[in-house]
Amino acid sequence: FQNQLLSNDGHNPLMKKVFDIHLAFLKNGQSEAALKHVFASLRAFISKFPSAFFKGRVNMCAALCYEILKCCTSKVSSTRNEASALLYLLMRNNFEFTKRRTFLRTHLQIIIAVSQLIADVALSGGTRFQDSLLIINNFANSDRPMKATAFPSEVKDLTKRIRTVLMATAQMKEHEKDPEMLVDLQYSLAKSYASTPELRKTWLDSMAKIHVKNGDFSEAAMCYVHVAALVAEFLHRKKLFPSGCTAFRKITPNI
Repeated sequence: FQNQLLSNDGHNPLMKKVFDIHLAFLKNGQSEAALKHVFASLRAFISKFPSAFFKGRVNMCAALCYEILKCCTSKVSSTRNEASALLYLLMRNNFEFTKRRTFLRTHLQIIIAVSQLIADVALSGGTRFQDSLLIINNFANSDRPMKATAFPSEVKDLTKRIRTVLMATAQMKEHEKDPEMLVDLQYSLAKSYASTPELRKTWLDSMAKIHVKNGDFSEAAMCYVHVAALVAEFLHRKKLFPSGCTAFRKITPNI
């Protein structure tokens, strides 16, 4: 069924069914022994159908990153090791897929998944997660064929960014009762992703929710105007919306 599975770069009903079955094993608790086979199966799956993960729509890459990251906080060390190895393989395959230029798609989806897991309060076991990040870094440093490429430093940059998000989140927990401080931290996170529209949008949305909760509606509106301007600018670059973010200048000079 390879041809059917790869039609439309893997975005077809058959591939969705096959992938969802693979993913279901990660979503529902399995025994340690069963998980070993699940991870082996997923490694083969990524190697066999790279275009489904790294080309076209992001759904599959995003869903896989989210579930693997959840496994990276597992209490079972073998599951953590397997999950870290799978995440590393995903990054490496993405890097090879772009002819060793970048693994931006996986990088982005991992950061988005970390942000979502934090929002879903599914990222417990902070130290276990840090251990998994360390394993991934060690893989990158000891991967001989990748030594001469930009890959190891890109992996290091990714794990550093994840740590920044985790630290900011820990601070947010401390300042839960202090809305101004909380929003300040969220703002600095949104700003650190100025070059990554999807993530900037994620954090601006989350900021707006806090403002609404506190009854600060003009501040919430400002967040949403920024999100709209971000989308407008993105469409402008794709030549789908001529005026871009300047269309919002009348509302606020902040844009």
